[in-house]
Amino acid sequence: MNNHKYKYGIIGNGAYSALVDDKANIGWMCWPKFDSSCIFGSLLDEEKGGRFSIQPEWDGFTSSQKYIQNTNIIETIFECEDGIYKVIDFAPRFRQYERFYKPLMLVRKIIPIKGRPRIRVSCKPVGNYGEIVTKKVFGSSHIRFEGLESQVRLTTNIPLSYVDQEMPFVLNSEKYLVLTWGAPLEAPLESSAENYLQQTIRYWHQWVKNTTTESFHQEAIIRSALTLKLHQYQDTGAIVTATTTSLPEFPGSGRNWDYRYCWIRDAHFTIKALNDLSHFSILEDYVNFIENIALNDDNRFNQFYPVALDKFQKEKIVPLKGYLGNRPVRVGNDTFNKKQNHVYGQILVTLLPFFDDKRFTINDDSTLKIMAENCLDIIEEIFNEKDTGLWSSLGTEQYYCYTFLSHWVGCNAAYKIAKSIENEKMMLKAKNLIAQAKVKIESCYNDENNSYSSAIGIQQSDASLFQLINFGYLDPKSEKARQLVEKLENDLLSEKTELIYSYRHQDDFGAPESTKLICTFWYIQALATIGEHEKASKLFDNTLKFANHLGLLSETVHDNTGGQWGNFPHTYSHVGLINAAMCIARKINKPNYLID
Repeated sequence: MNNHKYKYGIIGNGAYSALVDDKANIGWMCWPKFDSSCIFGSLLDEEKGGRFSIQPEWDGFTSSQKYIQNTNIIETIFECEDGIYKVIDFAPRFRQYERFYKPLMLVRKIIPIKGRPRIRVSCKPVGNYGEIVTKKVFGSSHIRFEGLESQVRLTTNIPLSYVDQEMPFVLNSEKYLVLTWGAPLEAPLESSAENYLQQTIRYWHQWVKNTTTESFHQEAIIRSALTLKLHQYQDTGAIVTATTTSLPEFPGSGRNWDYRYCWIRDAHFTIKALNDLSHFSILEDYVNFIENIALNDDNRFNQFYPVALDKFQKEKIVPLKGYLGNRPVRVGNDTFNKKQNHVYGQILVTLLPFFDDKRFTINDDSTLKIMAENCLDIIEEIFNEKDTGLWSSLGTEQYYCYTFLSHWVGCNAAYKIAKSIENEKMMLKAKNLIAQAKVKIESCYNDENNSYSSAIGIQQSDASLFQLINFGYLDPKSEKARQLVEKLENDLLSEKTELIYSYRHQDDFGAPESTKLICTFWYIQALATIGEHEKASKLFDNTLKFANHLGLLSETVHDNTGGQWGNFPHTYSHVGLINAAMCIARKINKPNYLID
């Protein structure tokens, strides 16, 4: 197998994130928001994308990369003929003045370890996806890059002429580079950078200490949790699905999407995973985001939203070469208004802890009650409506099993919310809809193959059907649950990688050639739930082999090569890892949204 892996790690602070490759180049970074233009984008175009690299003068070096343990701070170590040095990359994040300090600031520290290595620094920020080349203006110890929406400034103790001309120089002492957007660093460089580094290390260490987890693959769970946290845009509480755009699901697929937005579906699972790990504040932030979403004129939620709740950016193709030549490079996403009716049930499950978990408190006049009532009303209104289902690339509208399962789950949650607030009318409506959803789900059952189909009246299956078990709809001890797992194994399991396809049939772009990691983790979770713990554990170990050198997961894995593809890192994949690991560790727990 040509085991292609993304050679990147992710750093961030809740205001932005960036990808650092194993040669200390910032290959992808968007400022001032997750969905803004990349300021560095060599990931998608080596020439036009700009770069920010710190590399040895000569080729022939070796490099390795790791996270400082239990942090989102990356160390890249270089060994070359004339010495050894290390680059530390991080985005400052810590509490200050009763709030989080999370500036649009990238800090890079260079540390000589052995010998007197000669290195070269290149900093070339761009704008409008490479269409704007910045102009350099020099200060006494900084370079301003002009031509963008706001001031970008590099403050450093490296001679500016070396940076300007990309001249090699001897690294004989510790060097610092601080890149800022907007407000520049006006404080002392070295002491400020060191202070930020130590405080950021302490912040992440404390965050991990506050993570409740089991001993099963604890390191992978922690790395996944840290990665999920970096996908929160804390100003609004939104959760982006991935840091990147246009990394294809497999080579030449054309399935190059912009995932730098908050999908209601994906965010729900991210929030639930972090909430299960005792990170409650991220749920509170996200519910604030949901409260601020304006419904459309037809009383609908879109399937995703911009992180700052500004206008939707019309999808366009930008003239970049694309990752390994894979085009098109898309900016924006025109599928925001595709009908995905499962979102309402998932919002209800997201709201449930505020009524059911005694660690949360709400006021009697809380708008959360109104939100819950509205979502239940919308489910009633759209109940008999076709939609595009979970995998919108299928295009066709059907009566999808997963949509009715989401209605069932959401109405269970709504019933518990109604019971908590003593709203008998809402309780009755929820109970009636639960019964109706069950009828629809059972209409997807196919007597010929003793299993469920993706939608009413069709024969095809897809991986979302594993959720019939994971969501608690099917009794895990039942024959139906066991038959469903066997049927989906036969239909969707790759013999080469032992990973799961989302589906195998043709869609708008042809037949898929890559498996989806989230679907594999659903499969593993279903196995653990029906009592196949040993098999689930072995498959979990196998799936971890498809992470990169830092334990980060992509969206898909190419079946023929076993390589990482799709946008990266992918929150859905890391959510799946956490849920599957916790399920194996804890055996079987009844989902808390189910009514007695």
